[in-house]
Amino acid sequence: MRSIAIALLAVAVCLTGFKVFSANAIPTGYYKDQKVVYHNDGSGPDNAAYFKRMLNSIKNHEEAVGKEHLEIRVVSHSAGVELFQAANTDKDLAARIDAMKALGVSFLICNNTLRERQIDWHTLYGVKEEDIVPSGVAELARLQGMGFVYVHL
Repeated sequence: MRSIAIALLAVAVCLTGFKVFSANAIPTGYYKDQKVVYHNDGSGPDNAAYFKRMLNSIKNHEEAVGKEHLEIRVVSHSAGVELFQAANTDKDLAARIDAMKALGVSFLICNNTLRERQIDWHTLYGVKEEDIVPSGVAELARLQGMGFVYVHL
């Protein structure tokens, strides 16, 4: 009975075109060009751990697809802006942000959050004036309208 089940499974795999990849090999062309917006609104009470997981996920995403096939924007608002405050003193977070920027990842900061929390953008690690958007939530919607796929971890 077990051998029949295995045979049926093998036939189903063949018929559906299900592909099994080795742990280290992604076939060339498997992933097409992607435009992705990551939503960063923090994840208290341990924002530092959340930020590191998020940045690691972005790194893994880039490694899987390849930077030449990927456009990533990270929109930060609310507690997500704390990533750039924490990076002022956390060298690991700062290095991760720098590594993502070197791969072409754009980090966008919500001006509403800055105003409501009375944060001067000059005090945020690696943030430039052109990184500020009027509204983080509106920016998420704008980017989705431009064909960016929304990811929230």
